[in-house]
Amino acid sequence: MDRKQTRITTKEQSLDARWRSSTLADGNAAYLEDLYEQFLRDPASLPPAWRGYFESLPRVDGVERDVSHSEIREEFRRLAHQSPVAAVSREDSHAAPVESAHKQVKVLQLINAFRYRAHQTARLDPLGLRETPAIPELDLRYYGLTDTDLDAVFETGSLVGPRQATLREILAQLRATYGGSIGAEYMHITDTAEKRWLQSSLESVRGLPAYPPETRRNLLERLTAAEGIEHFLHTKYVGQKRFSLEGGESLIPVLDELIQRAGANGTKEVIVGMAHRGRLNVLVNILGKSPAELFREFEGKAQSNGGTGDVKYHLGYSSDIGSAAGAVHVALAFNPSHLEIVGPVVQGSVRARQERRRDSRGNRVLPVVIHGDAAFAGQGVVMETFNMSQSRGYATKGTVHIVINNQIGFTTSLQQDARSTLYCTDIAKAVGAPIFHVNGDDPEAVLFVTQIALDYRMTFHKDVVIDLYCYRRHGHSEADEPTVTQPLMYQRIRELPTTRALYARRLAQAGLVSDDAAAGMLRDYQQRLESGANVAPHLLAREKSEYAYGADWNPYASSACDPATDTRVSLETVRALTERMLHVPEGLELHPQVVKIYDARRKMAAGALPLDWGFAENLAYASLLQDGFGVRLSGQDSGRGTFFHRHAVVTNQKDGSAYVPLRNLYDGQPNFLVINSLLSEEAVLAFEYGYATADPKTLTIWEAQFGDFANNAQVVIDQFISSGEQKWKRLCGLVLMLPHGYEGQGPEHSSGRLERYLQLCAQQNMFVCVPTSPAQLFHLLRRQMRWLCRKPLVVMTPKSLLRHRASVSSLEDLTQGRFRPVLYETEALEGGNVKEVVLCSGKVYYDLTERRTALQRRDVAILRIEQLYPFPEEELKQAFQRYPAARRFIWCQEEPRNQGVWYQTQHRLWRTMPQGATLVYAGRPTSAAPAVGSYQLHIAQLHALLDEALGPLAKE
Repeated sequence: MDRKQTRITTKEQSLDARWRSSTLADGNAAYLEDLYEQFLRDPASLPPAWRGYFESLPRVDGVERDVSHSEIREEFRRLAHQSPVAAVSREDSHAAPVESAHKQVKVLQLINAFRYRAHQTARLDPLGLRETPAIPELDLRYYGLTDTDLDAVFETGSLVGPRQATLREILAQLRATYGGSIGAEYMHITDTAEKRWLQSSLESVRGLPAYPPETRRNLLERLTAAEGIEHFLHTKYVGQKRFSLEGGESLIPVLDELIQRAGANGTKEVIVGMAHRGRLNVLVNILGKSPAELFREFEGKAQSNGGTGDVKYHLGYSSDIGSAAGAVHVALAFNPSHLEIVGPVVQGSVRARQERRRDSRGNRVLPVVIHGDAAFAGQGVVMETFNMSQSRGYATKGTVHIVINNQIGFTTSLQQDARSTLYCTDIAKAVGAPIFHVNGDDPEAVLFVTQIALDYRMTFHKDVVIDLYCYRRHGHSEADEPTVTQPLMYQRIRELPTTRALYARRLAQAGLVSDDAAAGMLRDYQQRLESGANVAPHLLAREKSEYAYGADWNPYASSACDPATDTRVSLETVRALTERMLHVPEGLELHPQVVKIYDARRKMAAGALPLDWGFAENLAYASLLQDGFGVRLSGQDSGRGTFFHRHAVVTNQKDGSAYVPLRNLYDGQPNFLVINSLLSEEAVLAFEYGYATADPKTLTIWEAQFGDFANNAQVVIDQFISSGEQKWKRLCGLVLMLPHGYEGQGPEHSSGRLERYLQLCAQQNMFVCVPTSPAQLFHLLRRQMRWLCRKPLVVMTPKSLLRHRASVSSLEDLTQGRFRPVLYETEALEGGNVKEVVLCSGKVYYDLTERRTALQRRDVAILRIEQLYPFPEEELKQAFQRYPAARRFIWCQEEPRNQGVWYQTQHRLWRTMPQGATLVYAGRPTSAAPAVGSYQLHIAQLHALLDEALGPLAKE
């Protein structure tokens, strides 16, 4: 036997003797393994007795590795089957002796069980309809303990408080902490420090601190305001939709506390996203919207400031609120009825504001998102947004989530039909967010979890969830009759006093507020409403506000989209920026293919090679950075580029580290961020929209991996990008890059769904462009920032054209040109001989020119419309004047007839053509799918549409 085996045998014998002298081995191997794992991670977290015991075992986590961890665990299992011998007792001068180590283990298990499971027994439901399950692990008998053990003294382990206590005292503390009006879920968190912090916060006050009288009276005042506005509107505007907060009035104290507590800790901006329920209440009682203005909206007398407007419970608002440490700018985001979509929009807006303030810790700008219970569990964008929360390109250092838990989804029973999880908030566990379920009819418990939630967020910079258990006093809207589908629930609701009434009674019983004083609060509030006076506390006049970090949108208010905006750069600038972009730091080893691309780009800058798309795009970014604009580009695989063309991020082949040349052009340059996004479209695009609405000085781009992947984000396109300016007067310069082009790759990798964007175009709301040369993209991107105009830009970007020999540009195109909405041919076509004009957009232009060359047709001109909206009618008319003899015009597209440009734009084409001209279609036939799956069929269709446009090739 070698020396190592001798050491193991000796230590095993010692271990065996120790086990045989106690009852520790009596069926507790699994628990002991957990304790041992905890000891390895954090020895100080264990009671001294257990720490001393484990310290006597062979070392497996330090320098000595004579015995493996698995060997010790196996010893636990072996000894667990041995019979106990004698009970271990210990006399203590201050407490009764602990009966046995066996029972001590069980008590520690009981403490742990309360932390894991007691939230299921907490008194959360104000209606009292929630069934409280029997949890065996919370019963003494489950551990072999009885009432005779209640006065025995045990080690309390990591339970906050005395190191020793009777079992009766331990149970009382656990039940008060975890079984009252708060159900805390945090044991799923993997970080020990976070769990210890939360345990200390909850257990140190036994689940609820004793608040001073002034705090409690202020809570009643805030509940009075929350109830008062709802009753006023209910009686004055009978039957009108308002999505009242009745039943969830505790939301108002939550928001008030969040703003005040955050402000006291140095927060300067709070950005709030929420759906309909309670929105009007929040606008009036938190943000200080004038009640008189709200009443005018109910009466249909509100003045429009342009655009089409929106219903009152979609509108946003902002104001400046005073706090102990100064002003806090609070903004409520605009949003449509599409549930939960505002969440990632808020995140994007917050990220832009944090970067503007250089708030790397997230202490100065706080995101708060208010959810509905059914939507929180049901909408996939919630999971996408949680998934972004700790990622590099999208983190905002933690969001406070508040779920208004009405315990119903319109008419849908939540537990039976709306989810498959115990709680609507279970999805938050995926990112280790603590969840505080709280009874909305216990305002002090609500206040306490609000304070813990904010403190946790500010300490650990991670998401946290407040699950506000409440109810919906009326139906889904005030015009709905809920008893049709939920008779029992609404019978109980009709019997239940309001949250304000219950709390007023509680304060009266405590001798803090008399019944007359509570009634007087309500009368005073109603009188202020009647007068139209502001009712929000702490509201600051704008001129007194310290808020000075807002983006200046005034230069863009007139939407001066001047097509003559100069986007040229000098040759010297091109070459200087290229040299900086292609600089390779010492120690950076490029991939051989990237080396070739870099060499080619050097030749392009020297004029020795024509410019390709990757070079022109990167140069556009570099020149904008030099002009003082930031650049933010995100999308799946955008760093390298899906089609191996961009290489804005290069990877060191030695160590895998990344280098971003555009971040290293010069000291003090604006920020350049290119990020490979998580595999999401909806949340990421919504994030980028939010970012772009908060920062007009950064070129913000979202790139789809393939154009039709934007289908997954259609709600963002429909409800925000295309209509946000009309509905809410929100300017936004977001760019969508959607790879588009038919190359035989099947229905899901061909079309960027151009027709959908054209269908959304109206009232000069956005730009839709299909550039066909590198220079066109260069000038288009520069135009987006250089002109005094901030509107969304949708770009159908190329795939195969990225390397097409004919799809190139020259240096002169960058230094002398600009973006041209219509491209006509400059070669020597005799205008008088041109009888036909083929109009097109995109890649099909190059197919048409090849066919025309093959046919040797000199009587056909081919024009490219590069900007499809706003439609360039004047430019097109001028182009047609070059061909006075042309009377036959052909629109040619590679998309099916019912897709692409034809149906959306032919009326505009008709307006531009000369009198007596004809317009015909050449393209793929109508189709339910965007493209065919067979490459051979794709080629056959391409030849057929070229035959229609220009005529067939001669048969050999």
